[in-house]
Amino acid sequence: MKSEYKTLGTSQNSLIKKIRSSEIFYNYKHNLPGIIGSVIFVVTILIAIIGPFFTPQNPYNLVDISLSNSYLPPAWVEGGTIRFLLGTDGQGRDILSAIIYGSRLSLFISITAMILSCTFGILAGLIAGYYGGKIESILMRITDIQLSFPATLLAIFIMTVFGRGVDKVIVALVLVGWVRYARTVRGEVLREKTREYVDASKTIGLFDRAIMFKHILPNTLTPVVVLSTIQVGTFILTEATLSFLGVGVEITKPSLGLLVKNGFDVMFSGCWWISVFPGLYIMIIVFGINLLGDFLRDELNPKLK
Repeated sequence: MKSEYKTLGTSQNSLIKKIRSSEIFYNYKHNLPGIIGSVIFVVTILIAIIGPFFTPQNPYNLVDISLSNSYLPPAWVEGGTIRFLLGTDGQGRDILSAIIYGSRLSLFISITAMILSCTFGILAGLIAGYYGGKIESILMRITDIQLSFPATLLAIFIMTVFGRGVDKVIVALVLVGWVRYARTVRGEVLREKTREYVDASKTIGLFDRAIMFKHILPNTLTPVVVLSTIQVGTFILTEATLSFLGVGVEITKPSLGLLVKNGFDVMFSGCWWISVFPGLYIMIIVFGINLLGDFLRDELNPKLK
């Protein structure tokens, strides 16, 4: 047993040493935007996970809110209170608490949609690029038609057809997001399937599925990682846009887009904090994700080196 633990610890140490000695880790240590972006993204995830345990109230529990606390300004403005650091909205909900709860839902929607769209897009790109012929023509024409429409406009149309809801927002984001993965992976597969290792795999009698998933797919994931990182930020903006327009999540659910919408109606009456702070938080999240995505793009794309 001790020898097994010792072997496991040795392997972990060697992996850590390998990562520390890698070129990408060296460049990361000397890339301030990449560090800032990753810190923002990690902190955002941690806030979304553990933040609700430390908020002064659950802004979506009627027992915790009171209309007597409605439209309180931020704590540093006259009339504000330290209990509600960023102020309250028209229902007496703490804006800081609402932002934390809203970020949890927005990140859940965007990350789930990214994983699903990535999965479907990779499958479609692998099949189209490897087999070619009519399958490739049909899939690529579908992507061409879909990419000719603005993604947000297409998502609004899908939500209008299916109605509001968290699950429906995820479906809408997947339907507008998978095409970019499909085109990217298909281009990489077209390049990889002409390599000698693919011919050697066919010669020894490997099935197409084994060649596609065990040999070609790992060599096509570099641009997918970059695209996935950036798409999380894009999906956060799209979800916020849908909720702001009233076709996203239900009004009973916490969402950063809904917070901005609720505050926009009273912004010009002096209650600016209800919209401004959720909007700033969306900007910070997307900014950090884009910084991280730019770093990964520069490091993982050999054409940019």
